[in-house]
Amino acid sequence: MSGAEVLTNLQVVLGGARSGKSRFAERLAQHAARAGGPLTYVATAQAFDAEMQARIAQHVEDRGAGWTTIEAPLDLVDVISSRVAGEVVLIDCLTLWLSNILLAQRDVEAACRDLVAALAACDAHVICVSNETGMGLVPENKLGRAFRDAQGRLNQMVAAESRLAVFVAAGLPLVLKGELPADLI
Repeated sequence: MSGAEVLTNLQVVLGGARSGKSRFAERLAQHAARAGGPLTYVATAQAFDAEMQARIAQHVEDRGAGWTTIEAPLDLVDVISSRVAGEVVLIDCLTLWLSNILLAQRDVEAACRDLVAALAACDAHVICVSNETGMGLVPENKLGRAFRDAQGRLNQMVAAESRLAVFVAAGLPLVLKGELPADLI
């Protein structure tokens, strides 16, 4: 699929750390689920320490009831492939998924291609959250630079296929592509 054929069921929300992108993506998902579709939250984080466990717990509490949570730190393609029409799926986030793929020493380019193909084949309404990592300093080590570059390429691939691409800064959405529903502006 090329950027010329845009997926109507795919949206991407980009931003920096603590920019408000996850909160905004949750609002998008709840808006999309107004028609009665179930809300599915696909978590890619892994809780390796107490601080990350607390972050995850806070995210769960902030979301509230009404969400089914699926943990997919590595097998995101399989999860996306099993989603159905009418379902609203929020993937939070592609950045953590990509870092998990990189650290597991999997083929990053193939994993990203497989992810975009799964998104293209998915009948559910999918909202992807991802960090924009290319706006800061150049990482000092090879792994950091490889990750930043791969993240930038993945964001471009997903945004090219998305109906809506939003950049969130200071909790405020900036539409890069498409249109927001009036009640979300």
